[in-house]
Amino acid sequence: MTAQILATLLPVFLISGAGTLYGKLRSPDIRSLNTLNMELFVPMLVFVVLADRQAPLEDYAWLALAGAVVVVGSGLLVWPVVKWLRLEPKTFVPPMMFNNSGNMGIPLLILAFGEQALPAAVVLFIVEMLLHFSLGLKMLSPHTPLWRLLRMPIVLASLAGLAVNLSGLSLPGWLLEAMHMLGGVCIPLLLFALGVRMLDIDFGDWKTGLLGAVLCPLSGLLLAWPLIVLLELEGLKAASLWVFAALPPAVLNYLVAEQYRQQPHSVASLVLIGNLGSLIVMPIVLGLVFAHVMPPVS
Repeated sequence: MTAQILATLLPVFLISGAGTLYGKLRSPDIRSLNTLNMELFVPMLVFVVLADRQAPLEDYAWLALAGAVVVVGSGLLVWPVVKWLRLEPKTFVPPMMFNNSGNMGIPLLILAFGEQALPAAVVLFIVEMLLHFSLGLKMLSPHTPLWRLLRMPIVLASLAGLAVNLSGLSLPGWLLEAMHMLGGVCIPLLLFALGVRMLDIDFGDWKTGLLGAVLCPLSGLLLAWPLIVLLELEGLKAASLWVFAALPPAVLNYLVAEQYRQQPHSVASLVLIGNLGSLIVMPIVLGLVFAHVMPPVS
């Protein structure tokens, strides 16, 4: 079991570590790298997974609903704690809701359960991203127009992929393969960028960061169990939801907080210390999933 967990997690942390080392030596323009990834490679992966009719999307409807409940419900669970501790809700609550389903979630699910987990990983990623750029932006700036969603390449790729899948149109194999190769670039690049971002850790607000590192996975896992039972999720879908629920805060929370000037340094602590905390949380969650839900890919 230990070897299985290490085989899943070591590639994640080695690629992230390579990003941290390279960032320390070269100080790359990570913002441009992230822009390229989020505007080309990630949308390409999203489109090809949704457009490929070998993965019937109706099979993932309940998983998508469960992912949405985990995201929104996590915010509702931590809200009383935030008010009790007199923390700023706009600073603390969004990172507890919007997890690292891109940088860590997609690679982790594929490494743990193989290519068969890619549709589930992408569906959960799309759910988290759509909620982040609708509900999440509304939380920080209530006057943000929702039509801005249609300007996002990921949203456009999702709509196009859904249209192709539901229309029954079969795209040429060579086109899907080319798009899949381009989309595959995003997975190691997401991890590499995460590693570079780890250099921005600010331990000045470590208490808040440590609290977030506990509450983020805890709130998600508390919601995942009843959802799996209620929606009768089994096998890969149940395993994917357990991993999704335990993910740390998304790096994107820091970028959004920076854009809206919502205490970005505090958000950076929540995000980056939370991701460090995943070194402890993820081995535990994966061990339980491998033992009781679904075996790892051989």
